[in-house]
Parts: sequence; structure tokens; C-alpha cells
Amino acid sequence: MSKYQASKGILSDIISRRKLLKLAGGAVVAGLALPGLAVPARKKPAKPNIVFILGDNHRADAMGCSGHPFIKTPGMDRLAREGVRFENAFNTTSLCTPARASILTGAYAGRHGVKNNHTPWNYRMTTFLEYLAGSGYATAFIGKWHMPGKGLPDLPFLDLFVSYTYREGQGSYFDCPLIVNGKDMPSRKSYISEEVTDWAVEFMGGKHRRAGNARKPFCIYLSHRPAHPPFTSPEGIAGMYRDADVKSALPKVVDPWWFGKTRRNVFQGIMMGSYYDQYRRYCETITAMDREVVRLLDAIDREGLRDNTLVIYMGDNGMSWGEHAHHGIRESYEQVILVPFIVRAPWLIPDPGSLRRAMALNIDIAPTLLDIAGVGIPADMDGESLIPLISNGRAEGRKAWMLEFWHYYPEPTPTYVGVRTDRYKYVEFRKGRKPWLFDLEEDPREERNLYGTPEGEKLLPRMKALLEKLKKGR
Repeated sequence: MSKYQASKGILSDIISRRKLLKLAGGAVVAGLALPGLAVPARKKPAKPNIVFILGDNHRADAMGCSGHPFIKTPGMDRLAREGVRFENAFNTTSLCTPARASILTGAYAGRHGVKNNHTPWNYRMTTFLEYLAGSGYATAFIGKWHMPGKGLPDLPFLDLFVSYTYREGQGSYFDCPLIVNGKDMPSRKSYISEEVTDWAVEFMGGKHRRAGNARKPFCIYLSHRPAHPPFTSPEGIAGMYRDADVKSALPKVVDPWWFGKTRRNVFQGIMMGSYYDQYRRYCETITAMDREVVRLLDAIDREGLRDNTLVIYMGDNGMSWGEHAHHGIRESYEQVILVPFIVRAPWLIPDPGSLRRAMALNIDIAPTLLDIAGVGIPADMDGESLIPLISNGRAEGRKAWMLEFWHYYPEPTPTYVGVRTDRYKYVEFRKGRKPWLFDLEEDPREERNLYGTPEGEKLLPRMKALLEKLKKGR
């Protein structure tokens, strides 16, 4: 975990900062230099191609490039080497369905209304894919949709919509039945990550597009099933970590049979067997997905698209593996809200291989992609364009953002709302728990709750005021 900078100006004007960042992002797209922003000399494409890759339950530290002790992720490592990796990227609602809706809409869950895994897609807000389609892009959604409802939603602006409703939208790792532009179709490849990558590679090459769209710039939303339980990998990867030293990656309190001893876990389909073996298989599914990232990057190079294609890899949420005697997602611990986030854009990044320490959010994806395509950012998006941060490692990002979660039966996690700054985290629970207040600089493991202490009493008025301001702006 990276060190956290000291918090300054905790009650600064968030709205003014948002306007400044959007202005700065537009200026970089136009090739203009603003004070403090480094603009690379390479010419920006008029309408870059966009490939957004989404993983499931992927912790930010479960990559070779983020220092994991044994996992192999050459594709993600290559993206980080040729682009930039954000050390402090977060989701705003630590649950699959609302997190995915926030990526598509650029909005907090309280605004877009998809609040839990039982809430269907509601068409309340326009997705970035629809905006891009309207501005001359060929668009594709390929892979896991994972928002409930009667079948898949009607998204007529897409050239290609490949997804599945099998097993309540979770799909299966092997031989997953697909729905392609509304028609049932068997999987052409056995393993799901290989299958969805095939569709993405074909779309990049001009296939599966509407008449007249073959030569247009494209945006592909590629959503993988890994790393969601039950963890299963294809031949050649399954079992590759059987001898890995899991102790070096998991908390010291965890032993091979820890899972059956703790009471603070949400059922995740992996309650039986060795916890060490479950973690090994989790890592194997990430490596299996990463193999497809390699294949996709190779296809981009083969098509001659590298210099005019933005590639992003991100996770929908992180995952606790024993920290705080907790397993899974839903809580607001750092292991859960931190996500991997890597960006490659050769014309935009003057320092490939570097890190970005400013905070970035899943709600920033939509405005960033619109900004990079030269499309105006709608006023109902809560996120900000990340172009200033991508193009300049010294640029400062937001100072605070909001955490949200809504209880839903039968999950035990209570409803909560909170605020995360560059140093502090404050969380209010609707019932059943006293508030959390952590100093992440002094206590990065979140082991000492300052709420009710003299130090906490001094911080509390500022944190409450900041949270109320964020709630009003939602």
C-alpha cells in the first residue's frame, strides 16, 4: 500500500475543482498547454480508438506490476510499462452491479439508482457508449453485463452486444451460452475469457459492425468473468500456483482452514476446502484473464492501431482475503475499494512506466472517455476527466469523494455512506455499528478507529461537513 499524502484544504470547493479539471482535460485534448500540465509532443488522433477492459473482484495488488509475490500478469505489466498505473484508484460502491453502472454512467449509485445486485438497469442515465455512438464511434459491449432484469437491456446504439444471462448473469467459465445482438448462440471457445476476447479482436478488425461503420473509430467495452468465484482456469494455467507461497500474500492470521473459523463472511461460493487453495485458484483466474490481455494487445499491434488506441484495464471492485477477519467485497476497507487501474495512450503520456498517486474513481471512466473523444461531459456525471492526471504525474486530483452502500437481503453488510480523502476515511452506518474514522497515513491497516477519541472529536466536524457537501452534490 502506498503512503498517503497529508490532507490539505479538506473543505476546499469541490465543484470549482471539478470545473477546473474538466477545462484542463479539454485543453489537453485540443493540444493546448495549461500551467502545470505537461503535454507530450506526439500528435493526438482526432478520434482515438478506445478499448476498456474490466476485471471482476480483482484486488489492486494482485498483479506483478503492483508487487505481488508470485502472480504472473505479463499483459497488465506490459500496459503499466507502456502507460501509467494509478496507485490510488477506487470504486465508489463496493458491489458488482452498482459499480458497473457507475462506470457506464459516470455517476454515484445514489444518482443512477442501481443500488445493489438486485436492482435492474433502469435506463435513468445515458451511458458513455451511447454518447460515443452518437458522435461517430462504432461501439461494442462484450462480456459480463451483470445487472439484473428480464433478459439483457435494449441498447440499440451498440453495433455489437455480446453477453449472457446464464446463472443470473454470472455466466460460467466453460461453455457459457451467449446472447449476441439478441440471439442465443453457443460459445465458440470453451473458456469464457478466450471467447469474449475473440469477439473483441474481430470487432477491431472491422467485423460485426453496422453498414458504414467498418472504418469508423471504435469503442470496445470488454468485461471479463475472472476473478469471480468459483475460480476455474483453462488447461495450461489451472494448477500453476499449486506450489506458490501463499503465506507471503495473505495476512498472518490466516491459515489454510481459516475460512471455516470466522463468522464475518458473506457467502461467496467458496466456503469449503482449503483457503490457501482457493486463493491460488483466484490468482490463476487472473493469470488466465491476463493471457487474453496479452492477446488483445498483440492484436492491436498487428492491426497497426497502437498509436491511436487508448487501452484501459480496471477492476470493478477489490476483495478482502482475510484482512480484518473478513472475506469478500461490500465493506469499505481499503482492500475492497482499491482497484487496479492502468492506462496506455502513447500520444498522451510523456513518462510511460510511471505511477500516478492522485485519486481516481470508477465514476471518472465515462467523463474521461468522452473527453478523450472530444465529446462534451454531461452535467449529470459526478466523475471528472482524468486526462490532466494521465498526462502529468504532478497534477493534483480531487481531494475527497463519497462511499455508498445499500443493504439488501440476505447480505449482512449494513447500509452506509462515507467520505474518503487523501488521508482520512469516515463512514456512517444506518444501524448496527458506530461510525468509522481512520487516519490512513498513520494507520494504513485501519486497525484503530478514531471515532470517540479526543483526536477523532477534533476531526469529526470537518469530516461530517465534507460528507454533507458531497451528498448534496450527488
